[in-house]
Amino acid sequence: MARQVTTQRKAIVTVIAWTIAFLIFFPILWTILTSFKTEGDAIATPPKFLFFDWTFENYTTVQARSDYFGHFLNSVIISVGSTLLALVIAIPAAWSMAFVPGRRTKDVLMWMLSTKMMPAVGVLVPIYLLARDTGLLDSRTLLVIVLTLMNLPIVVWMLFTYFKEIPSEILEAARMDGATLKDEIIHVLTPMAVPGIASTLLLNVILAWNEAFWTLNLTAANSAPLSAFIASYSSPEGLFYAKLSAASTMAIAPILILGWFSQKQLVRGLTFGAVK
Repeated sequence: MARQVTTQRKAIVTVIAWTIAFLIFFPILWTILTSFKTEGDAIATPPKFLFFDWTFENYTTVQARSDYFGHFLNSVIISVGSTLLALVIAIPAAWSMAFVPGRRTKDVLMWMLSTKMMPAVGVLVPIYLLARDTGLLDSRTLLVIVLTLMNLPIVVWMLFTYFKEIPSEILEAARMDGATLKDEIIHVLTPMAVPGIASTLLLNVILAWNEAFWTLNLTAANSAPLSAFIASYSSPEGLFYAKLSAASTMAIAPILILGWFSQKQLVRGLTFGAVK
């Protein structure tokens, strides 16, 4: 009897989990399906789910109209560059807060997190003016710096959490063996926190890849990433839903594939230290 009840509970939980997963994934699925429709089918009422005339015309039109690979390259450089720069800054900062905490360490962490609560538009004008005066406007360098600063609090917090799970005695033993501070961070701490660092890296890449506010306001043509590529299909004449969906699918496909192949590492890193 107990085994039957357990089986029923597992079945119910499985159904609920798949239902929630489908609801979360449905907007992406709908976007992908719409990208294969004609503009007429895309706005049809009632909506056509599977029974419509499939076409690749939207993809060929998008590729002919826009430099997709140029935008893609910008996205890769900006997201990877900002992530690596954030890690270079965050790893020593998180090490210091985790293993050499001061009286104000918690206050500093809370202050860093509080900066994420401020609307980005509140600092748009000064950042725009600084970029213009320094000649960095519409450049990859500017976006790498801005996105690094925007995501740095999250990166520091995540790494701090992972580092706190590593026994400090291991680092003390390394010091007794003559390890310098550089050796301690690079050769002892970093290899032990690989799951946490990897998940932080993946999450930061996703955040930088999907960033739209800063990329739309600080770029024009030279360094516009895929978020600006999508926005280019919104015009005063209206929205071309099928072509917009094709552009969106082409923009999210790389990050979806990355997330799919790295899901085990991401889950492992996000649950690092959760079970004693």
